[in-house]
Amino acid sequence: METDLNLEKRIAEWRACLLNYKAIAAPDSAELEDHLRNQIAILGEAGLDDEEAFIIAVRRMGEADSISREFALEYSERLWKQFTPPVKTIENRWGSNHEPTVVILLAILAAVAVKIPALFGMQLNGSDAEMPFWVHNFSFFTLPFLTSYFVWKRGLEIKPILALAVTFSIAALAVNLMPFTEPHHTEGLTSIHLPLMLWFAVGFAYAGGNWKNHDRRMNYVRFTGEWFIYISLIGSGGGVLVGAAFFIFYAIGLNAEQTVASWVLPCGVVGAVVISAWLVEAKQSIIENMAPVLARIFTPLFALLLLSFLVIMLATGRGINVERDVLIGFDLLLVLILGLLLYSISARDNQAPANLFDWLQLVLVISALLVDILALLAIVGRISEFGFSPNKVAALGLNIILVVNLGWSAVLLVRFLTQRSTFVPLAHWQTAYIPVYAFWTGIVALLFPAIFNYR
Repeated sequence: METDLNLEKRIAEWRACLLNYKAIAAPDSAELEDHLRNQIAILGEAGLDDEEAFIIAVRRMGEADSISREFALEYSERLWKQFTPPVKTIENRWGSNHEPTVVILLAILAAVAVKIPALFGMQLNGSDAEMPFWVHNFSFFTLPFLTSYFVWKRGLEIKPILALAVTFSIAALAVNLMPFTEPHHTEGLTSIHLPLMLWFAVGFAYAGGNWKNHDRRMNYVRFTGEWFIYISLIGSGGGVLVGAAFFIFYAIGLNAEQTVASWVLPCGVVGAVVISAWLVEAKQSIIENMAPVLARIFTPLFALLLLSFLVIMLATGRGINVERDVLIGFDLLLVLILGLLLYSISARDNQAPANLFDWLQLVLVISALLVDILALLAIVGRISEFGFSPNKVAALGLNIILVVNLGWSAVLLVRFLTQRSTFVPLAHWQTAYIPVYAFWTGIVALLFPAIFNYR
């Protein structure tokens, strides 16, 4: 009985995908569904179970029309990836043999771009006066090339490409034309939030321009987590390589520090951004097994950390010190916890029943919510006592956004765990909330400097 329900659910998803196309009328979808069911029945008589029969039947229909191929893109589940051979679609226009060449070329172009400022005397390891340029612009030596990779891979049309080009151009002009002054608080906020804003622009390219689709947003969340794992692994390997370079050249009386700082590190970092993205796309099966394990390890650890903090705070009666560095640290911690929650949700089967890990997630969410409320109250108290400042307002806005997200996430988790709802509303809530963060990072990065007179 459960198998029949699962099959009907997948057929319903496939039918919904068909009806998303205005050219597909209801009678046409009914005819296609009959054909699909006939294929499933034939494959079932051949000895395949319902899951295998469904996937192969849709795959066969995908050879005749583009609708089923779009279904595979919309619902990129693990089982689909296991059974469905790659189909030459617009996702991979030139074939997999060309993709490494494109990726390597983009990595080389990024490495060349990061060295161009040196021709004008802007050294990455130069004087303190040159550092603001690199802090403002380092994103533009990495993210446009990563975006170009997804533009090519997803086969974006001219309008979304122009929208991305305008976004990056406006961001580059704005951050380089802003007349920042002492004490440079808004400059620091812009330097932190601008790369985050542009990361959402990369997500637009990753989603093939269809950023409104919940599944593609969740896939981008999954990609972000896997990309972070890959670039961390590459960074660890790169650190070992740099250490070995120092050692072997020191053995013959040469100091490689200048070469490493001027060439190896900047070129390696910008190239790794693109290479890591390609590795996620090409080797998903490896990290898909690793990342959920990491999420399951760190979820209880972070929950224990926050619970310990709350208990000790209550026992000692100490409040949160709302200084600039503390604000940044708390916000980074809460964002990290939110990212852990997001990635755990992205790696979960929405149809699976509740388990112990879901209860642990609830503990983590409620703990983070309580810490966020305490931080929010401390910020409000600090503002009422000393007035507004760019850092306090930025922290206030982010904490309000986090309170709303975590609060409703807790409600949806409770409803799921008490069997009053499915897991799907929680997943959709997270993806629907992503534009809020994108909007806020844009406000802080581009509008806060003017609002606070570039101080």
